[in-house]
Amino acid sequence: MTGTAYGLWLLVVLNSAIFILFAFSFFKPRTARDWRSFGAFSAFIVALFTEMYGFPLTIYLLSGWLQSAYPGVDWLSHDAGHIPEMMFGWQAHPHFGPFHILSFAFIGGGFILISVAWAVLYPAQQQGVLATSGPYARVRHPQYVGFVLVMLGFLLQWPTLLTLAMFPVLVWMYVRLARHEERQARTEFGDTYRRYAARVPAFVPRLWGERDRTRQ
Repeated sequence: MTGTAYGLWLLVVLNSAIFILFAFSFFKPRTARDWRSFGAFSAFIVALFTEMYGFPLTIYLLSGWLQSAYPGVDWLSHDAGHIPEMMFGWQAHPHFGPFHILSFAFIGGGFILISVAWAVLYPAQQQGVLATSGPYARVRHPQYVGFVLVMLGFLLQWPTLLTLAMFPVLVWMYVRLARHEERQARTEFGDTYRRYAARVPAFVPRLWGERDRTRQ
């Protein structure tokens, strides 16, 4: 490992703080359940940037297999942390490889979805009405979908053993939090929410229109 490839702990702190604070500005955790979910997301971000700039734990744990299976790669270089790009052997700079570009699409799309959803949710909460426009017209929990897209993007860009293990746990936590919020919404909005939930899927938007669905 070169002297500048890792051990950049200031970058770990700065990047973690930027992404965590940005997510916090839109998620706005209020309950203990919210804080647990946000804390788990924050831990995912810290674990990611720790391996990206601090200490490459995954590379060290898999170094024996990686060196034997891909002997032409300098696995102690910083660029080698983009493991999918290295494993597929694309000759392009990893920052311009297909996995990295796709990761930016997921991360950017996820944060845009979180931001746009909050712009709809916040005034609806202030007025005491159900948010059903914008992204809420396509899925009932666009903010959680956005967080999952962000995490998927980071996994495509810089997968680590720890973040890969944390990802399904976080998805499970978001699903539980969504179900809890739905129970509260049914209590608060009654039949209005039931009709909305029957029309709009929870997490994955339908690829067919209303007319197509009524025929099935």
